[in-house]
Amino acid sequence: MSGSNLYRDTGVVLRTYKLGEADRIVVLLTEDHGKVRAVAKGVRKTMSKFGARLEPMSHVRVLMYRSRSNSPDALDIVSQAESVEPLAPMLGSLDRASQGIAVLEATDQLALDREPNPQLYRMVVGVLRTIGSGRAGALVVPAFYWKALAAEGFRPELDACIRCGETEDHGIELVAFDVNEGGVLCRSCRSGGPISAAALALLRDILGGRLNEALAAPESPATHEVGVLATRAVEHHIERRLRTVAMFER
Repeated sequence: MSGSNLYRDTGVVLRTYKLGEADRIVVLLTEDHGKVRAVAKGVRKTMSKFGARLEPMSHVRVLMYRSRSNSPDALDIVSQAESVEPLAPMLGSLDRASQGIAVLEATDQLALDREPNPQLYRMVVGVLRTIGSGRAGALVVPAFYWKALAAEGFRPELDACIRCGETEDHGIELVAFDVNEGGVLCRSCRSGGPISAAALALLRDILGGRLNEALAAPESPATHEVGVLATRAVEHHIERRLRTVAMFER
């Protein structure tokens, strides 16, 4: 392996799966190289700390060898891994673990292979830290979904009817949200599903620079609405169902 193919990065482990009898494929969202798939050799044969550091939700510094192949399916090799912060807080409760897995699943679908996306990386690290702190509110995962979609250029229209352009300043009510249309609609143009005034206010907080206020909101029918809409919006964008959808719709 040539030294020129050696590189260091920091990343979050999104998922892992078995390869052969002893190896494991690790999918990471890295700070500088985007989503990377790499082989961790021999980690399933031992109880070494190396393998334990490469579990989903782990935040790690890695030393890797870049594949020489130009194939999109080519795998790098993880040579070293050290923890940036402990994984234990994420596994401290079922709720935290479920929230973390929901973040990872959406991130895995949104991130592109070997396309650097430092903003998404920082968002993932931030939301996992919030979840791990044990102080995450009902909207922490839905807020991440909305912010991630907005960062990808899919910010919904929340201040005017997406179809006719009328606003509340003109005395109309915005009463519906249509994922296909990409925003809210007035009573005359409504399609999609209904949205309450409280849920619309929370969405505006999340995407309008008042994220902390939204995250502090207690669990309510409005937070449930925002969560369901967030899941549907992500699924519409990635064109597939999220396995963690039941977490928001239970």
